[in-house]
Amino acid sequence: MAGARRTDLLGRLADLSEEAIQRLSDAPGADRALGALNAMRDRMDELQKRVRGLEELEQRLTALERKVEKLSKGEPASSASRPSSKTTSTKSSGGSRAKKS
Repeated sequence: MAGARRTDLLGRLADLSEEAIQRLSDAPGADRALGALNAMRDRMDELQKRVRGLEELEQRLTALERKVEKLSKGEPASSASRPSSKTTSTKSSGGSRAKKS
């Protein structure tokens, strides 16, 4: 009997909510309000994506600040971040050269 009462209560609640949605859709200006709400949802989604991107950039910035701090104290950084001592050649103004075999 408790199961039947629960089903009846949930069914009644579903009917009432469907009726309320129907009344809202029949109200004047409801399409504009619904359109505005959908547009706001889309904008919020875009904003969340941008904020996630900013958080990523903030983490990268923090890591770079730590590296700069270490370098300013004179501590050696990883070998990947050190400039190489090899000399580099400048670009030639001509096209590509053929390799000698």
